[in-house]
Amino acid sequence: MKYICQNREPIAFLSVLKDNYYPKKLMKMSIIRSILDTDLYKFTTSYAYSKLFPRAMGEFEFVDRSNGDYPAGFDELVRKELEKMSKLSLTKSEEDFLRKKLPYLPPIYIDFLKGFRFDPSEVKISLEDNKLKIRATGLLYRVTLWETPILATVSELYFRETGQYPDTGYMEKSAIEKAIKLKENNIIFSLFGMRRRFSFDVEDRVTELLKKHAGDSFFGTSNVYLAYKHNLNVSGTHPHEWVQFHGSIYGYKMANYMSMENWINVYDGDLGTVLTDTYTTDIFLRNFSKKHAALFTSLRHDSGDAFVFTDKAVQRYEELRINPKLKYIVFSDSLNVDKAIDIKNYCGNRIGATFGIGTNLTNDVGNSIKGMNIVMKLFRCKMTAKEQWHECVKLSDVEGKHTGNEREIRLAEETLGLL
Repeated sequence: MKYICQNREPIAFLSVLKDNYYPKKLMKMSIIRSILDTDLYKFTTSYAYSKLFPRAMGEFEFVDRSNGDYPAGFDELVRKELEKMSKLSLTKSEEDFLRKKLPYLPPIYIDFLKGFRFDPSEVKISLEDNKLKIRATGLLYRVTLWETPILATVSELYFRETGQYPDTGYMEKSAIEKAIKLKENNIIFSLFGMRRRFSFDVEDRVTELLKKHAGDSFFGTSNVYLAYKHNLNVSGTHPHEWVQFHGSIYGYKMANYMSMENWINVYDGDLGTVLTDTYTTDIFLRNFSKKHAALFTSLRHDSGDAFVFTDKAVQRYEELRINPKLKYIVFSDSLNVDKAIDIKNYCGNRIGATFGIGTNLTNDVGNSIKGMNIVMKLFRCKMTAKEQWHECVKLSDVEGKHTGNEREIRLAEETLGLL
């Protein structure tokens, strides 16, 4: 008898489970069912590109950090899902939600979203030696919008096509227990779980349970559609790609500084959380001036030791003569509930701590299923279509999270004195 995937279950048995959990009616539906089914930072970064760099081009590539194999024909399944997305459009009620909840996005950008349609011709997909290859190329203010929907699509399709299914009883019990524990420990958190969710339905149900059981500890979600559906705050920060783009255009030594300056120019004090690890935290803190420390309300930790990061952040604020007790760190690196509690206790009353928890909430579904370690990063950019491509890299505080051309990574490290 043949087997598939890690579960080592017979195909005949899996096909019955698959038909029960993935009924044919559901499988005909698009995985991405709304333009709003994406992370907030996609819209905020898209608008920033459109305002400051309207002719800039970008190229995103899919990366599976686990180097996993994908079933035959998987690339065609992804392609069909992306083609379905070309029919999505912003509804009137979704438009009203954006105008009410996201006042920092001006009417001209929301009008753009009303007319926006995904163009599948911007995305190239292939399967080579069972490895999935995806590349999205186009104007940055458009092509950036592909990232999170593609990742969510790949994740959901992978579990579906390899015969993995959730234990819904376990999933709901686990989500409720986590919500209650976060509430009891006064942990303020947001749901950052779209990109590696088990499925849309799991993320939807988890969001509903967190709202019901976590109370005021649950600040909101980065998923704009689920914030719309469940009447929640929309929560998010700016992404690595924004800093990567500035590193490519302005040079690695000026990347953090210029990315912060331009974010301020676009949002005038709104959206005040800044990402720190695109070229390592130590390099970021060198560029973190008193002006930036005063204007940005919080720093986002996304790689490396959270406790070491806390000490460095507090020290830098004190060096700049800014009271760290008035600032926050948004922790978002591979968090679970116990880790969040430990970090909050470590921060104590020295600096505020909030949390963005993702895969541990939207892909904790039992049956020994583990969330995928997949990302889609900006690999190349240029200011206009006529220019040559420039490489874009991300260094991170953990070497395993470096992305980009190896030669360019080494150049960035040499430029920044990291070798």
